[in-house]
Amino acid sequence: MQFGRLITAMVTPFDEVGAIDWEATGRLVDYLIDAKKSDSLVVSGTTGESPTLTDGEKEALFRFVVERATGRARVIAGTGSNDTAHSIHLTRIAEQAGVDGVLLVVPYYNRPTQEGIYQHFKAIAESTKLPVVLYNVPSRTVASMTAETTLRLAQIENIVATKECASLEQVSQIIAGAPEGFLVYSGDDSVTLPVLAIGGQGIVSVASHVIGDRMKTMIEAYLDGRVQEAAALHTECFPVFKGLFDLPNPVLVKAALGLVGQPVGGVRLPLVAANEAEIDILRKLLP
Repeated sequence: MQFGRLITAMVTPFDEVGAIDWEATGRLVDYLIDAKKSDSLVVSGTTGESPTLTDGEKEALFRFVVERATGRARVIAGTGSNDTAHSIHLTRIAEQAGVDGVLLVVPYYNRPTQEGIYQHFKAIAESTKLPVVLYNVPSRTVASMTAETTLRLAQIENIVATKECASLEQVSQIIAGAPEGFLVYSGDDSVTLPVLAIGGQGIVSVASHVIGDRMKTMIEAYLDGRVQEAAALHTECFPVFKGLFDLPNPVLVKAALGLVGQPVGGVRLPLVAANEAEIDILRKLLP
């Protein structure tokens, strides 16, 4: 399967002055693949603080993670923005860097129509040979891609999947109408199991930074027909799924990585780090 079941939307490690910490990035790549069982990594997505990364930093991250992963996991570059031409530019950079696919978010702030969303994604897909994963996250973009637009885009040969953060009803509509081979991933950790149950492929996850091994076991249990075991693991993981989003992402997942011995530094403004009280609450959630 092209990108597998468990995809981690990877944070970008920073050092004390806010520059990319390459040593920590290398350690994190190894940790997510080897210890947390990620099948693929998204680099420079929203969880990677893409709005605050320069194009040069993004290109360097794409190349570094591709080299570090050494085929152990697929690498998906976050190249979407609210500027179609810029997204095409970043996608071409990512293709040259050797990534395995790109993740394209619905254009934010501009509030395009459904036709505008369709033409945006179509233009980017036609500019590359890479597999394209769509990303619908209405809570961040305001504009929401409908199931009908998603299914229209699914007819384009290299648009192969979507990461969906809308309702289970919309996920159901997409799965029901999708052409053969088009995959639907949850973008919300807390509904990983329900999305699998209605025919979804898996999860593009934040929580997998700290409980990816448990999530992989949950996914495999469900696929093997051990539904009660999968449900029990879902219940066990649920507080972490929800608790990591008590502050704007990726503030708490970065703090959580520090608590489990994988320090990745702080966040760039306008995000601010968690305070001691917030970290104490987080500490009690982690396994």
